[in-house]
Amino acid sequence: MAASGRAGEPVVRVRGLHKRFGHLEVLRGIDMELHQGEVMVIFGRSGSGKSTLLRCVNFLEDPTEGTVEVAGFRLGGGHRTKRKREQIRQLRLHVGMVFQQFNLFPQMTVLENVMSGPMCVRGRDERQIRAEATELLESVGLADKADEHPIRLSGGQQQRVAIARALAMKPEVMLFDEPTSALDPELTGEVLAVMKRLATELHMPMMVVTHEMGFAREVADRMAFFHEGVILEQGPPEQLFDNTQTTETRKFLDAVL
Repeated sequence: MAASGRAGEPVVRVRGLHKRFGHLEVLRGIDMELHQGEVMVIFGRSGSGKSTLLRCVNFLEDPTEGTVEVAGFRLGGGHRTKRKREQIRQLRLHVGMVFQQFNLFPQMTVLENVMSGPMCVRGRDERQIRAEATELLESVGLADKADEHPIRLSGGQQQRVAIARALAMKPEVMLFDEPTSALDPELTGEVLAVMKRLATELHMPMMVVTHEMGFAREVADRMAFFHEGVILEQGPPEQLFDNTQTTETRKFLDAVL
């Protein structure tokens, strides 16, 4: 299991989070914290609110109610004003996000994809960014693919590029939204291996929505089971796997293990 860094202020703090789409309430009062160096695995059935939570943390979806705090930037849900849009931009500078689909720029090379964020968003020097991006590609095992275009890569390789691109922004927390769900089983392991190194070597705080229970058992500090828009149960992996407190959690784990 990853070494938990529970000391100090949380890097992510969610309080009273609700999200409604019309009359459908997808999140119903979520309270959650993520501490420095901690890996939180979020799991549950489709439609339980897992991905919506991540999108609210990054304000890709604006919460209906409640607050989100990331790296000291605290924002409330509700209508987006001009001032709030700038606050959201500032918050996102501290968050890296990796999606189910890789969302790479097809017209750019692998190296250009990794360089794009720091250059376009932060306006950093190209020469310095090129060196850092090359180092990141080496860290995910893709230094030899720097000049290739995404179409020439496997799905697992594209997802590793997406991880490197997110890391290039030097985030303080990483969000992973089912990063292996679009991959064939034989490609899943290479992506999970990169994520494991992030947790165990770099101690990167991570919120990971996944059904990969082997990864959760090995890497997670805490797990949270989402059910119908609430956290039904949370705790360390050994508690949820071996001493589950709710019938719904046990039924889900029995189905996926």
